[in-house]
Amino acid sequence: MAAQRRTLMQSHQSWTDDLPLCQMCSVGTAPNCVYGPDGKGTQSHPNEDGHLRFRYEDGCFLYGVFNGYDGSRVANFVSQCLTAELLLGQLNSNHTDSDVCRILTQAFDVVEKSYFETIDNALAQKAHLSTFLPPHNENVSFHQLSPSSQKVHERLKELEQELTGGATAVVALILNNKLYIANVGTNRALLCKSSSDGQNQVLQICRPHSTDNEDELQRLAALGVDSARVKQAGQIAGQSSTRRLGDYRVKCNYSEIDLLSAAKTMPIIAEPEIDSSQSLDNVRGFLLLMSEGLINALESAHGPEQANQEIVAMVAAELAQQNSLEAVAQSVVERVKRLHHDVYVSGRQRAAYCSRHEDMTLLIRNINYPLADGALTPTQGGRIYPVSVPYSNSQSTSKTSVTLSLVMPSQNVLTNGTNTASTLEEGTPTPGSQSPTATLQSTNTQTQSSSSSSGDGSLFRQRGSQAAQPDETGRVPPYVDFSQFYRLWGGDHSDGQSTQGGLGPQ
Repeated sequence: MAAQRRTLMQSHQSWTDDLPLCQMCSVGTAPNCVYGPDGKGTQSHPNEDGHLRFRYEDGCFLYGVFNGYDGSRVANFVSQCLTAELLLGQLNSNHTDSDVCRILTQAFDVVEKSYFETIDNALAQKAHLSTFLPPHNENVSFHQLSPSSQKVHERLKELEQELTGGATAVVALILNNKLYIANVGTNRALLCKSSSDGQNQVLQICRPHSTDNEDELQRLAALGVDSARVKQAGQIAGQSSTRRLGDYRVKCNYSEIDLLSAAKTMPIIAEPEIDSSQSLDNVRGFLLLMSEGLINALESAHGPEQANQEIVAMVAAELAQQNSLEAVAQSVVERVKRLHHDVYVSGRQRAAYCSRHEDMTLLIRNINYPLADGALTPTQGGRIYPVSVPYSNSQSTSKTSVTLSLVMPSQNVLTNGTNTASTLEEGTPTPGSQSPTATLQSTNTQTQSSSSSSGDGSLFRQRGSQAAQPDETGRVPPYVDFSQFYRLWGGDHSDGQSTQGGLGPQ
């Protein structure tokens, strides 16, 4: 069995390639990026995220987003092995809620153990080779070692690269039209429910298992760990998560890690926290699964208070404009990526938090939510005004959510709404728009905001069917009229001064 799992780990193909993909789901991704002084970004390492989106028998659907770190090995393994542990006859429509939760918990446990089986040989080889190295001496460099010791040292480095790495996971299972969320780590799941009158309730279903989660800190304290030190450090072995899959350094050698050395048993676990409280009967809306990189990029740009509502607003905006679900998730990721970059180059207060972002993954599962006729392109749209939506424990008697109105441009109008960063931070609503409205309604908050698209769509003139002919100077007559842009810009930025003599043609 261990040999079969090692083969699965090393294979570039997976049996899951033969499973039918869910057509009610779309995924958007963006690689990590580090910005230089000129604002240009470069990718610092290969993409480490993973995801799954399968439709199975008897109305069973399985989705997942996996945030890998120190390589993609664990994320790839988990996405394949977890599917095998859940979609090979383990689930059926006769299972109760407790049965499903038990099967999900067992699946994560088996996947964790299966991964460590795949690295058993590498761990044994590492332990064996370590005995051939001379005692560690800080004054002896690599080049001063004997040729045989250098070879051993190089092989140990290769083994360490094979062994290192881990992943966090958020998994959604739909069975009997009921939603189950299993979370390990710092990814996020949001469920947006839309009522018949356009009121949308946004629920954060799972909570992050991080060093600032009080329940997790209490769990660590019960094991003998100094939770105050953990909270102050903010990270454990380079990660903020207190639950994760893989990562043998923390799982197998936690007694050698200063923060965890006092633990009675393994403190960093792979046991999922499962929510089974959401029925999808008569629900219209959408489910979002997000990797930590996407969440952090949005929170770095605008703060954590706005992140949930902003991402839901962006998804609602794209769904209102596009007829292809496949394009919606990618368009939203591109919005977040552009927003993060714009905040960095702006030099504003939060620019210092936006010098880089990790891999970003967004999975959207449509739940009877209507799509537009696709008259607008993915990057266009009206202004979005975010308001905060803190985590709400679904088992609590009170629900925390917010109110947000989105006024979208009419379907036959083109507007310039691509500068998300400046729109979110500096824009103001434009009254009088005759556009369809999407509203997010909630309780226990006094924050309310509305937005609309500016302009009447005349920024772009209709180009004729015939190609424009150059004039005597060799220039083609312009087909974009920026006069309205200059008027709007002047109205927002003139500070009481006339726009004459300012931006635009005189």
